[in-house]
Amino acid sequence: MVEQRTTSTTMPLFSIIIAVYNDWSALDSCLRSLSQQTQGPDFEVIVVNDGSSEAPPEAIHQWAHCLPLTIVSQPHAGVSAARNHGIHISKGSVLLSVDADCKMQTGCLAALAATIADSPQHNCFQLHLIGDSSRLVGRAEDLRLRTFQSHMLRPDGRIRYLNTAGFAIRRARANIEEGLFDPVALRAEDTLLLANLMLAGELPLFVADATVQHAIPLSLMQCFRKDIRCAPMEGRTYDIIASKGVRIRVTHRERLRVLSSMWKIAAQPSTGRSAWFALVARQTLQRIVSFGYRCLRNL
Repeated sequence: MVEQRTTSTTMPLFSIIIAVYNDWSALDSCLRSLSQQTQGPDFEVIVVNDGSSEAPPEAIHQWAHCLPLTIVSQPHAGVSAARNHGIHISKGSVLLSVDADCKMQTGCLAALAATIADSPQHNCFQLHLIGDSSRLVGRAEDLRLRTFQSHMLRPDGRIRYLNTAGFAIRRARANIEEGLFDPVALRAEDTLLLANLMLAGELPLFVADATVQHAIPLSLMQCFRKDIRCAPMEGRTYDIIASKGVRIRVTHRERLRVLSSMWKIAAQPSTGRSAWFALVARQTLQRIVSFGYRCLRNL
């Protein structure tokens, strides 16, 4: 169901797809950051309400006065199905996935557009992700993103990493009718997409100048509960990836190298060792729950 559509006579370069499930407050900040991309190319914003318990508030509808905004609703089917829905009704020549709890930094779309124009040989683009360092959870996320992106970046500028908090793909590369994302994947859908791209011999080009801030609105304890809840869904997606014969997870040696790099970066006052301990605690919990899921699955 289309709740609201702002019509436009021009064909946008970007179709920005945002799947939303009850996180309207975070979406308001995301839309504000999009409204500030004044020097960038034409774009449309498609918000897909994935069966939220409450309808989009009036504050969200008000953004249609300054943004080419379309809001559609569907029964709750998961983030993959929601993104596919948005892609299906999109018009842009480049599909850009952004999470509701993300904010585009100044000049993000302009930098991305320039890179896409200068890189006709590339179809996929991973934006530069950072965390919100105002809180402990955000500093831990920033530490994770900074270190992991650096570790996975290849000398040719491509990156063995895909995060739909900021990912773009040319429309011609996506299957619009069948959908870009596997609807079976309720979590880790971006990792499954990366596996599919790797099977096709592709990796995203890293766009360091197009920066997106991922702001986690949860406390550390809330993150723990979410990690426990989501681990089985992520495990099922990783089972699909394993069946394709693609190696996605880092090796134990790589993991230790990343943790060592994180420890060194955490020595900076702007990050702090507490962020490292919070990050390691979350990752350890995720590994324990994932191991338990695999054990139960094999019974």
